[in-house]
Amino acid sequence: MRPSIARTSEMPGPKRAWSSWWGAPIIKQKGIVEYTLSPYQTKAAPHWVRSYVFNFYRRVSAEAVYFVIPFGLGYGIYAWAKRHDAYQNSKAGHIASGAAHH
Repeated sequence: MRPSIARTSEMPGPKRAWSSWWGAPIIKQKGIVEYTLSPYQTKAAPHWVRSYVFNFYRRVSAEAVYFVIPFGLGYGIYAWAKRHDAYQNSKAGHIASGAAHH
């Protein structure tokens, strides 16, 4: 009886097209290219706070028109409606609307 693929613990397909299984020693493979960073380029985030602050300001200021104007308009309507409701529910508002005739 021939052992199954699970029994041999090899991946199906041509032999040595990849490492034999998870955790197996890595062998040199044909057609695989690895790229790494130079040790001179891997400084741990130099000046990241300064660049973050300026980049954040640049991006937010470019988009400010799209959220400042609607927010201001919405807040203006909300503040007006709140004042108008308070006036209508006051004694002066009742007298002005003519609803206080008893």
